[in-house]
Amino acid sequence: MAEQMIQLDERAWYASVQGRGHPILMLHGFTGSADSWTHVAKALANRFQCIAVDITGHGRTSAPMDISAYTMENVCADLLQVMSKLGHDKFHVLGYSMGGRLALCLALTAPWRVLSLCLESASPGLQTEQERALRRASDERLADEIEHYGVEVFVKKWEQLPLFATQARLPESVRLAQRNIRLSQRKVGLANSLRGMGTGVQPNLWGRLGELNMPVLLVTGALDEKFCHIAERMLREMPVGRHITIADAGHTVHMEQTAAYVDAVAAFFAQSERGEV
Repeated sequence: MAEQMIQLDERAWYASVQGRGHPILMLHGFTGSADSWTHVAKALANRFQCIAVDITGHGRTSAPMDISAYTMENVCADLLQVMSKLGHDKFHVLGYSMGGRLALCLALTAPWRVLSLCLESASPGLQTEQERALRRASDERLADEIEHYGVEVFVKKWEQLPLFATQARLPESVRLAQRNIRLSQRKVGLANSLRGMGTGVQPNLWGRLGELNMPVLLVTGALDEKFCHIAERMLREMPVGRHITIADAGHTVHMEQTAAYVDAVAAFFAQSERGEV
């Protein structure tokens, strides 16, 4: 595995690169990092080149004070530069949760560069201004709490969300590794990520799903009813798409059922390269 810091003006992006073959850009969720993909990347590296990055405000990538650096538009622009600097004009994209929302935005921003798109537990955003306003207010309160009370207090609260209840069944070593990634974050990075890239400020992309001209795979855990429903709705709006649910998994499918997840994702990327999707 090679670790790289990629300089973009005043900002530095961290990338972990391993494997050979067509590149997969891997985008983690909120409070995660490139390390969140460790087991998935290791399993895929014999068939693909896995490029896991720390998204702006997370991990070892810069955490600017300027909230504009965290918007979907600007982070997508950064990612395109990162992949160019790594020598890749075209690549697959794999995103989980926040990273899935970012992956969708990236595919709509530069579809000519995305070979195929895999979205895990992701959504195109909220559809009404009322929903977005309520979510923005909620995210702002959470950002304020992070800044006031610190990352450790926030992580304890975050891990109690019903969304992550199924993670309680994970081996202690896996849960501890995830907690350590969360605890390693910076207050400014998490708070500004919520303000700049949270679901409340994300553009409503539902009306643009029909523009996706590359193969798309939607992955959800069978125990995550909310995102299973969202994926089914998304599928009806896309010209080329497939939705799979993985049994006995909740929101974090790649952690809860890693082997089944890797098999599904690897098959999809390989089939898309052969033109079979």
